[in-house]
Amino acid sequence: MTHVITQSCCDDAACTAVCPVDCIQPAPGTPGFAAAEMLYIDPATCIDCGCCVPECPVDAIRPDLDLPPSLHHFAELNAAYFEGRRPGPVPPRSVLPPSLALDRRLRIAVVGAGPAGLYAALDLLETGGSGAAVDVYDRLPTPGGLIRYGVAPDHPSTKLAAEAFAAHAGRPHLRFRFGVEVGSDLTPAELGRAYDAVVYAVGAAGARTIGIPGEDLPGSLAAAEFVAWYNGHPDAGAREIDLSGPRAVVIGNGNVALDVARLLVSDPALLAGTDMAQHAVEALSRSGIREVLVVGRRGPLQAAFTTAELTALERLPGVDVVAEREGLDLTPAEERTLAADPILRARYAALRRLATGSPGGPARPRIRLRFLARPERILGSTAVTGVRLRRQVKRDVDGAVTFRPAGAAQTVGAGLVLTSVGYLTVPLPGLPYDGDRGVVRNADGRIVDEDGRPVPGAYVVGWAKRGPNGVIGTNKHCASATVQHLRSDASAGRLAPPVEPPQWLDALLAERCRRLTDWAGWTRLDRHERAAGQAVARPRVKVTSLPDMWRITGREG
Repeated sequence: MTHVITQSCCDDAACTAVCPVDCIQPAPGTPGFAAAEMLYIDPATCIDCGCCVPECPVDAIRPDLDLPPSLHHFAELNAAYFEGRRPGPVPPRSVLPPSLALDRRLRIAVVGAGPAGLYAALDLLETGGSGAAVDVYDRLPTPGGLIRYGVAPDHPSTKLAAEAFAAHAGRPHLRFRFGVEVGSDLTPAELGRAYDAVVYAVGAAGARTIGIPGEDLPGSLAAAEFVAWYNGHPDAGAREIDLSGPRAVVIGNGNVALDVARLLVSDPALLAGTDMAQHAVEALSRSGIREVLVVGRRGPLQAAFTTAELTALERLPGVDVVAEREGLDLTPAEERTLAADPILRARYAALRRLATGSPGGPARPRIRLRFLARPERILGSTAVTGVRLRRQVKRDVDGAVTFRPAGAAQTVGAGLVLTSVGYLTVPLPGLPYDGDRGVVRNADGRIVDEDGRPVPGAYVVGWAKRGPNGVIGTNKHCASATVQHLRSDASAGRLAPPVEPPQWLDALLAERCRRLTDWAGWTRLDRHERAAGQAVARPRVKVTSLPDMWRITGREG
């Protein structure tokens, strides 16, 4: 027997540190780790010790003999990763400095209670010497960020990462201050006066646009807005989304595009058993959508979705998933790329299967994957009626693949268009911003000004640092790299001590944030949601109204 890593892998990589035979790859510090879709267990060297299982925060590691049929293909995917590849041993974990040569405890603020911020906070608590006291700020009364409001509700295992963070909430020298919006209630300059350092983990709540006519029509919205709507983000509210038409078009082909496509045609009875927002469950149960067309502007090898997400889509119950054959052909350069990458081969093989399979019948909902199609216009006068697409052709130029439009345009009727072409960080007043990349301006986690000079005591982690890529566990290693810079700066005396005492900041918060709450307030809301869910056989029933959230936390004022 061997163990297998499955779809819910969050790339946290805690499992790699406990494996006695280094069979879990790629590990932090090994080639390919940063770009890996997930981690894999080598069936040839796994000794079935099970040490990795309790370390996984998202229950992604299973014995191969216990895999349900829906996960059998992950055994093949794990084995495929090691074809022609036997990485060397895992590099030793970095050792924390024994002391920062300080005679006092560092005071550090972390802005944002999503995965990146929480990973940074936990890492900071391990700082050597006198240690650190960490205050985590968030404008909402809920921690979790991407876990709560970004992960698809039909992926409950991925959400288990929130439980791992909750286990650390009571640690000494860690405080949570919910209901504080930095940039409005407090400025970065004010935070800088009260702390030795500030780590910004503000995420990427903005959505990139395509820049084509009709993008602002009713019925056209960013996939990010749709995700916020079905996950019950209070900013999204219970907005009305017209799902009456028979077809929706999703522009983009990353994991988010597959998420929204899948949820649009999933069995409403299955969604009713998840933590999806109740208003979304009800709307999707009345939906008239029977087909979702997922449009990729480039080819199948350039698609941003992971192999795990595609193969899971392939097994979606009650739904036909079809890859259109036109667009699957490869150039010689792509053939060489495919030959060198077993995971990419597994993805392409899945697409070939989807292009040749037999549909289950006209009554079944369908997802169609179309590649090499460029959107030129979203059609309609008062609301979306369709999309104009133009076929693209590709060719090899000096070993690289290029794309250009060719042929006549095609009109595809649709009542809903979701654009899924990336996220960007919303500029925060008082912080340098890199408009080209859509992130806080930084050099490997140190915030820098327009001239590239570090802003003393200011750091960034997560999507606001590197852009919207990676999975939940990617933020662990991203945060660790930034925290190492902070430690180095502290040890070298580059962090100025706070110029104001804690009482000064407490007075500002008391004056400006009448709904300031803490982890105990979130616990009251969490218990309320879980109890409401238990009554209807759901994990939780999310509270989606901010006034209701504050009332339940005990901060109605």
